[in-house]
Amino acid sequence: MKTIEIRRHSIRSKPGEHLNQPGVTLARLVGQNLGPFDRVVTSTLPRAIETAIAMGFGVDDFNETMSSYGNDVEREAPWPLSCAGYAEVIRQGGAAAHYANQLATVYAKLADYLMDGRAALVVNHGGVLELGAVACLPNADHFTWGSHFDYCEGIRLFWDNGKFVSAEILRVST
Repeated sequence: MKTIEIRRHSIRSKPGEHLNQPGVTLARLVGQNLGPFDRVVTSTLPRAIETAIAMGFGVDDFNETMSSYGNDVEREAPWPLSCAGYAEVIRQGGAAAHYANQLATVYAKLADYLMDGRAALVVNHGGVLELGAVACLPNADHFTWGSHFDYCEGIRLFWDNGKFVSAEILRVST
């Protein structure tokens, strides 16, 4: 079994691109209980990169696909939706479904890269996280996954025999 842990970036002061001090503090706190990871991948945006570093992990690679999903996806899946809401949008088969499947492919390639029993960390963004996770496990009971993911929250996806087989929701209590 292999594990892909996907986390939303930490707190920033909008419209700024960088984490603020509460964001650095939160990422450090959450990072104390994470890992080890054989590979760390983030979006290209500073808040995702800074979150991984504040969590205590060097970034091995950046992925442009995880950086922004564009206006067509935003129209179909406006932030924030519940995980079940994102699943419903994906079932409609439009731009959001296409984008979600691109993310699932990125995560599958990352899982294939790992040796058995190993893990990777992905840090990206609200909406991106939910769309990709739902696409990885399209038949899961997304209602049980709850609301959208808040700062530093996420999901742990389990990969076995060439596919994602289950997930664990990772909430942060502050």
